[in-house]
Parts: sequence; structure tokens; C-alpha cells
Amino acid sequence: MAAPRLAVVLFNLGGPDRPAAVEPFLFNLFNDPAIIGLPWPLRPLLAKLISRRRAPTARIIYEHLGGGSPLLPLTQQQATALESRLKGNDPGHETRTFIAMRYWHPMSDQAAQAVKDFRPDKIVLLPLYPQYSTTTTASSLKEWERAARKAGLANVPTQAICCYPTHAALVRAQATLIAPALEAARRHGLPRVLFSAHGLPKKVIARGDPYAWQVERTAGAVADALACPGLDWAVCYQSRVGPLEWIGPSTESELHRAAADRVPVVVVPIAFVSEHSETLVELDIEYRELAEKQGIPAYIRVPALGTAEGFIEALADLVTQACHATALPLADGGQRLCPAGFACCAMTGH
Repeated sequence: MAAPRLAVVLFNLGGPDRPAAVEPFLFNLFNDPAIIGLPWPLRPLLAKLISRRRAPTARIIYEHLGGGSPLLPLTQQQATALESRLKGNDPGHETRTFIAMRYWHPMSDQAAQAVKDFRPDKIVLLPLYPQYSTTTTASSLKEWERAARKAGLANVPTQAICCYPTHAALVRAQATLIAPALEAARRHGLPRVLFSAHGLPKKVIARGDPYAWQVERTAGAVADALACPGLDWAVCYQSRVGPLEWIGPSTESELHRAAADRVPVVVVPIAFVSEHSETLVELDIEYRELAEKQGIPAYIRVPALGTAEGFIEALADLVTQACHATALPLADGGQRLCPAGFACCAMTGH
């Protein structure tokens, strides 16, 4: 008898793979109703205007990365590592991983067709966003649902993983990456750890989006795992765009505070699991230059999780839990980490 087939679909935002792709990538981003809530046809008109205006600046950013984003090849490495781990954990299944990017290729339609060709018995949807947001996880899963229906996958049993901000293996993996950076920073004084996450407009959080709350839970769990009594740490947010008021404090303002306090900083991309423009340009170039100008004693950036063994272990555990989940648990203090309607919140301890 043939082994049951498991398709695991990894979601991320994607990025332009060449200079000519920058403007259409930006258009896809701003044409997403989860990003700009205007109705059709106003939303695509505004998306076209914004993407055209921002493309020249964005191209300069991607020039630092060789003209395009490294996100797809890095995600492919994660997919390969996860597939290998899952096959080792459960050789009774024929498991294959697929990638669905939200705003650039391979997008959900292409991924759904590849999954259909695989003829799976079950599909697990795995967003590479540890913290749930309507602008990332919800948007990606909604787009997948449309593409899956179009590809004829609607009747295949499917389980979506919602969030995993405090999964024990993820937390350990993050702490393992931070520890040597902390040791290096201590040569310059008592360091401050800045957990930097992509920001969101305040109005998104006001509508009930749990992203910021979950980012704080991740940072707190990692700080505890470092087992450094009196550790100085803060959560901050980067990548602000547009005129709206965004959640804070900003990473820039935290760097100014560190400069005033004359403390070295260890900067952790706490909501980014792969290197891309926000880490390789914003953190590594722009904020590093700001830190040097402000006289911060040391600026040490911790790498993204990538294919760290503990992170791949976490992803594999999430997939296994999703395959057997029957109920939606609640988080600390009875607060729901996932939106209603999800059958699996693959949180450690549940």
C-alpha cells in the first residue's frame, strides 16, 4: 500500500528577484486589502501610485543585495531542511514541502498547482510568521484558500497553523543565536538587547490584531531563556512607512536611548525568520550607521533563525501537532493567541 502523502506549504511575503520586479512587487503588496483597505477600484489605483513613487528608492535598497531579495532561496533552504527533518521523523509518510509567497513568485496559484500535481492526502499550511497578524498570516491563508479552490484542492483535508510565538524549540534556537552576541557586547559594557520587529499602524492593532502582544511574548520568553539575571532588553519596531501613526517604540528611538545611556546594543530580528532587506539593509547598514554616529559603544546584530537546527525542529513539531490537532487551546491567562476559527494553535504546552 502506498504511503500517505503529506504536503506542507510554507508561506512568506516574498521579494523582487530583479530590479524590474521591484515595482510590480510593491504593487502586489499595496493592492492587498489587508494592507490598504480601500474598495476596488480605488485600491489598485492607489497601489499603482504608491508603487510607482516608491520603486526608485526600493531599487536602491535592493542594489545592496545584488538587485533582488534573497528571501526565496533562503526559504527554499528552510523548506529542504524541514522536508528532510519530517521524513526522518515519520518515514511512514511521503512528505513534500512547497513554497507560496504572497507578493512575488512563486505565489499561491503556482504553489497550489504544484500541490495538486503531488496528489496529497493531507495539506498542512505553515506560515513563516511566528506571530499572527491580519497583514501576514491571515492575508497569506486567505489567498491560499482562493488558489486552492481554483486548483481543485478544496476537498483535501487541510490544517492551518496559526501562530507559534513561544514554541520552546524556537525560543531555544533564538537564545542560542543571541548568547555569543551578548558575550561579545559585554566587552563594551552592560549590553541592552533590542528585539526588533516589523511595525504596524496603530489602527491595525486597535482592531484586535494580536501581533504586538505576541511579539512581546516571544521577546519575553527568549529573555527568560537567556537566563541572565537583570538582563536589559526592550521590544521595538522598524520599517515604518507612510503618514499613519505606528506602534512603538521605534528601533531608531531605542538606538537614540541606548546612545544616551552609553550602552552597547545587541539587535535581534525577533519577527523575521530569514534575512531580507529589513535585516540586511535596514538593520545591518542604516541602523548600524546611526549607532556609529550616535556613539553607541557596540552594535551587534544577531542573525535571523534561517535553518538553525532548533528552528527547523520547531517547524517540524508544528507540522506534527497540526496533523493531530483536535481543539483550539488558549494561551497564558486564557487569552487566545489565534483568531477564532482555527482548529490548531501549535503552541508549546498545549
